[in-house]
Amino acid sequence: MATDGVVCAVPSAPKSRQLLALLMIDAGEFVPVDRCIAELWSADPPKTVMSTLQTYVFQIRRLLRALSGADRGELLVTRKQGYQLLLAEDDLDAHLFAAAVLAARAAVRAGDDLRGSAEFERALRLWRGPVLADVAPSPSITAFQVKLTEHRRGVLEQRIEADLRLGRHAELVGELCALAEAHPTHENTHAQLMVALHRCGRTAESLRVYERLSSLLGDQLGMLPSPRLQRLREAVRTADAVLAPPALSTG
Repeated sequence: MATDGVVCAVPSAPKSRQLLALLMIDAGEFVPVDRCIAELWSADPPKTVMSTLQTYVFQIRRLLRALSGADRGELLVTRKQGYQLLLAEDDLDAHLFAAAVLAARAAVRAGDDLRGSAEFERALRLWRGPVLADVAPSPSITAFQVKLTEHRRGVLEQRIEADLRLGRHAELVGELCALAEAHPTHENTHAQLMVALHRCGRTAESLRVYERLSSLLGDQLGMLPSPRLQRLREAVRTADAVLAPPALSTG
């Protein structure tokens, strides 16, 4: 998306949209013409590649002018043999996401899981769906999609860990069941689900989560769950006190 809440500045042409995505990924950085060509056409650029690229840039610049206003000036500028998209830090959701995650992690380090969970959730609410879902792939775009998607999954796991420390295990069971279904061999998600179920008094279900995961890992990958997960299974089975719900403050 590229919008001020009213005006949409996303090009309809696939190549123009792909170029805008590339420039947004490297917002503030100089993007050489050669790289733009390689990303858009790989090893098979058209004979009119320079004029075609300039047309795409013109289309993007015209759309962005509707967003920038007179006080901002041109958002997309030409720098010798390349282009630069000039955006403020709070213009990009990716930057806002990173800032909220940093604040969340600082809060968790300081022992404030309540604020940490809220900041993690603030970061996660910025997501509207898969990254650049309607943009044609290229090396940089694909790498960015993978990186940001993995980053989001890690942030989600950190928010859940904070919520578990806050004693919210009953609230997490449904969310974790859905995540385990979506990622059937992801060990950390299953570990979190096992803990949440056990703390809800559903120990038998917690152990079945382990058995299902163990079976899938064996059938699909020919491997056993990690030693960490095996230790967790034993702790659940023996009702180890380390898995007891946290003592919540009543003050």
